[in-house]
Amino acid sequence: MQTLREIRRRIRSVHNLAQVTRALEAVAASKVQKAQAAVLATRPYAHRAWEVIVNLAGVHGEPLHPLLTYREPVRSVLMVLFTGDRGLCGAYNQNVLRAALDYSRQLPVPTRYIAVGKWGRDALWRSRADLVAEFHGLPAVPGILDISPVARTAIEEFLEGRTDEVFLAYTDFVNLLQQRPVIRRLLPLRPSDIELQAVSEYVVDMRPVGVADYIYEPSQAAILESVLPRFTELQLYQAALEASASEHAARRMAMRNATDNAGSLLRELTLMRNKARQQSITGELLDIAGGAEVLRQMQGQAS
Repeated sequence: MQTLREIRRRIRSVHNLAQVTRALEAVAASKVQKAQAAVLATRPYAHRAWEVIVNLAGVHGEPLHPLLTYREPVRSVLMVLFTGDRGLCGAYNQNVLRAALDYSRQLPVPTRYIAVGKWGRDALWRSRADLVAEFHGLPAVPGILDISPVARTAIEEFLEGRTDEVFLAYTDFVNLLQQRPVIRRLLPLRPSDIELQAVSEYVVDMRPVGVADYIYEPSQAAILESVLPRFTELQLYQAALEASASEHAARRMAMRNATDNAGSLLRELTLMRNKARQQSITGELLDIAGGAEVLRQMQGQAS
């Protein structure tokens, strides 16, 4: 059994750890509110932008833009993996990494990666994956300028022919208690497969509606040349917001569970400490009573 000193030392350690987890929970709660507001604000815009692209690119025959070009056969795949820069967020990082690696193993072609987040970068290094680039240090609520380098790298890899398909691996923010890892196609942009695209999944319980006929000025090709790269960047930006909100929500829940577990452990340790103190006091009383009895017997023999 542990000594009273050891139990007291454990109680101090658990109490200090509970203070840390409680502070991390408060910080995560503050960040997740901002990230959730950003996600909910951009989802309708991303969804409507996709409907416009469906109209602009909904033509038959040769694609009007290189980002719409479907290459056959596919020889290489690029995956943009969104994880956090650190842990302490439950199974958030492990889940999205497992989903990305499992999906990559099912592909008949090699997969290269762009890692957004230190945790994913380190995990890919340990697994000896082919890492094209890595980005980290994004703010709690990333802006479009923070995501632009990632988008440029992915677009350049596709346009220069080093990869034939680009996928996003991130965690979709459902609510504060539920986040799910998803794999979505980024390039080529294929309006005919709208159910498979990222933005169609961003808005829960919404489906693309029919769009009106537009009058294009100057032309469809000119508009696509300007809009499609920005829309590709928008998809990456939306994925980053989803991943950020999911990470902070997962960290908040993990720290809350850790704080609750620390409280339960403190109660158990306090009970153990009280029992140890009772045993110590009982032992001392028995020693005193035993000594007094021996002294009484010695006095009786002397008399």
